[in-house]
Amino acid sequence: MTVFFIGAGPGDPELITVKGQRLVRSCPVILYAGSLVPAAVLEGHAAGQVVNTAELDLDQIVALLKDAHDHGHDVARVHSGDPSLYGAIGEQIRRLRELRIPYEIVPGVTATAACAATLGCELTLPDVSQTLILTRFASKTSMPEGEQLGELARHRATMAIHLGVRHLARIVEELRPHYGDACPIAVIYRASWPDEEKVTGTLADIVGKVQGTQIERTALILVGRVLAAEGFADSTLYAKGA
Repeated sequence: MTVFFIGAGPGDPELITVKGQRLVRSCPVILYAGSLVPAAVLEGHAAGQVVNTAELDLDQIVALLKDAHDHGHDVARVHSGDPSLYGAIGEQIRRLRELRIPYEIVPGVTATAACAATLGCELTLPDVSQTLILTRFASKTSMPEGEQLGELARHRATMAIHLGVRHLARIVEELRPHYGDACPIAVIYRASWPDEEKVTGTLADIVGKVQGTQIERTALILVGRVLAAEGFADSTLYAKGA
């Protein structure tokens, strides 16, 4: 048997990959993060065991994976977005390796990609930003040395900040010295879900704008000049004679 760590995408059930959908519909056991993965992603499954792991701890989850292995059953372990980004699969993989249980990672559409889509923008533009930094805000979990937000902001690259909307004011204060007050920023709540909400502005006014909403979690912060860039050069990809 194999444990398939499947990226369900950002929320829209049509954004799961073809491979991910096939495995969800064919695996006899499904473990899914119910707080982040919509039930519609599981539609059409034929599993005999479906478990919402939102309230389970690591030991309980691994016990379920081992039980499936002992019975020779493949497992669809369904995570939101792409499981390799803030998916907490590292500790699960470590346990599976110790138990010699095979696994496979099936990539998914990231929340960052979904946010760029809803904003209708490209995150890398010639002479504006050719680098995208994916990071998170250090609150309960500390950041490794050199990865503090202020250090990353020195590059002035496009930045996607996870798990930080509750600390938006502190984030803005760390970004402003490097990006400037006029730099565009967007806060996107539950990108691609039916109740998606987005707030756009600048580092000078975004805190006040978000305070007027109910956005407190499950939101991604995007910052960078690409969000409102005009007059940038064409890329060489489609240039004549290229």
